[in-house]
Amino acid sequence: MSNVLTPSAERPVRRRVATFAASLALGLVVGPASAAAPPPAGAATVDADCPVLLRHTFNSLQSGQPQSLCQYRGKVVVIVNTASYCGYTYQYEGLEALYRKYKDRGLVVLGFPSNDYGSQEPGTNKEIAEFCRTTYGVQFPMFEKTAGTKLAASPIYAELIARTGQAPKWNFHKYVVDRGGTRVRSFGSDVEPLRSRFVDVIEQLLAEKPAS
Repeated sequence: MSNVLTPSAERPVRRRVATFAASLALGLVVGPASAAAPPPAGAATVDADCPVLLRHTFNSLQSGQPQSLCQYRGKVVVIVNTASYCGYTYQYEGLEALYRKYKDRGLVVLGFPSNDYGSQEPGTNKEIAEFCRTTYGVQFPMFEKTAGTKLAASPIYAELIARTGQAPKWNFHKYVVDRGGTRVRSFGSDVEPLRSRFVDVIEQLLAEKPAS
């Protein structure tokens, strides 16, 4: 049997080839769908209704999944750099107690493990998560340690430092952000989470109504 196309049979083939080429040019033909790459740690989140300070995405320490900080809009946010082998590590207990007491009123504590100060957080993200869970029963959200990057280079910490003029000098430095994501208070490592001067600020900010 001959494999040569007759002119009448060749025309539909030419039409199909021309249509396929046109589709390629217009970007209408795509290959198999591939998984989208996760955003890099600290990546900006585009959300016009979200306070600028919270427009960042970080990987959860517990799950490894990207989490936008915009989900905490309208809450009073405590941001703290943590370490597992520090003289202030016991403050995990107070931070967790604070979170459990006030979370239903709109408080969230966000932990950012860091090895910057005294190399006191050398473990892997999995080791850090296990330590926090088994030693202090931590349930408040925490985020992955960013290997090879100094804390001050983190986009959210760069903004916190710019707004307060105070950078962490050691582990467990605490920033408190109001419900609107605009006002920020800074507290040194020696200010314990359950100390009255710290709790008073939390209660004052919780008493404020979330922005409509």
